[in-house]
Amino acid sequence: MRSAPHSPRMRVITETADLASLCRDLAAQPFVAVDTEFMRETTYWPKLCLIQAAAPGAEAVIDPLAEGIDLAPFTALMANTRVLKVFHAARQDLEIFLKIGGALPKPVFDTQIAAMACGYGDSIAYDALVQQVLKRRLDKSSRFTDWSRRPLSEAQLAYALADVTHLRDVYPRMHDKLEKEGRLDWLDEELANLTDPDIYDTTPENSWKRLKLRKTTADYVLALQVAAAWRERQAQARDVPRGRVAKDDALYEIAEHRPKTTADFDRMRAVPRGFGNSRGAQELVQALDRAFADPNRPQYKHERPPPLPSSVGPTIELLKVLLRYEAERAQVAPRLIASAADVEAIAASDTADVDALRGWRRKVFGERALALKHGKLALKLESGRVTVQDV
Repeated sequence: MRSAPHSPRMRVITETADLASLCRDLAAQPFVAVDTEFMRETTYWPKLCLIQAAAPGAEAVIDPLAEGIDLAPFTALMANTRVLKVFHAARQDLEIFLKIGGALPKPVFDTQIAAMACGYGDSIAYDALVQQVLKRRLDKSSRFTDWSRRPLSEAQLAYALADVTHLRDVYPRMHDKLEKEGRLDWLDEELANLTDPDIYDTTPENSWKRLKLRKTTADYVLALQVAAAWRERQAQARDVPRGRVAKDDALYEIAEHRPKTTADFDRMRAVPRGFGNSRGAQELVQALDRAFADPNRPQYKHERPPPLPSSVGPTIELLKVLLRYEAERAQVAPRLIASAADVEAIAASDTADVDALRGWRRKVFGERALALKHGKLALKLESGRVTVQDV
């Protein structure tokens, strides 16, 4: 496939040789802004439809659906550790590059994560970030484009390219702001989590971990594990969303009743009518039989966290107020400083093993939280605003 005719100023890559040339240009720069357009409403695996890349002095749209194009030069660029890859809300983009290149891009900078440390809020949308940092309004006219259709219009290509040209301008300003305020290391843990392969794991046997357990008995969990793994294998093999194979509620019902025959499925409300007559039903019953017949099957043991002392409730609420106050004072999203679980743990113990009592988080919040617990700080309400005073 070939892309639509385009202006000489817009570089649209449809051939491998041109892609290799572009990647050489991009690799010569310290960073490259990257975005993708993909479709996955009707598939399990995301269908990559467009790649946009921009670095100082180089920018282009890459058509991965062009006939004969080999994306190896670009996946090599993504693996080049000398070039920083800049994304906004990177997770799905990284998942795509892991699938097509076999490795996660590194190193990575996510402007949505960085925004939390820059005072732009939690999970800020890309257009809102561009507005706040660059004072530019984005054209949203092509937002709902079917990116898999060809040819793409000039307007669609321009819209796609603008995503990374703006990002190319946003990144240096955010980096400089974080460096000036001594906050670059505040992002280390969050950015490292993005490139943890475990969060992109699609191994069928681990798919049950995405589900919220409704019961924690060993037999229930084993049946849920088997049913979830079966669904994941079906979805991957057929390249359809998990919900097209079976809804989560169906898995919960299967785990609850553990069908012994295919006819048992017909008595389940959440299982699609007629499923009991399918080959999939036979495979699932056989998988359940094998799992429960295995004398060496793992026995799930639910580890409950120790209950919080009943007396810490008011302390938790005071610490939440302090967290919001300190986050506002530091102009950083509260979630970056401490989670709800961190706050509860600190309320229960001065030596809680939580991030909020380590490193920069301890300086920003943890030490003040302990001081509040022990009466060395006081929260006051003055003219409708919370203030904090030493006691």
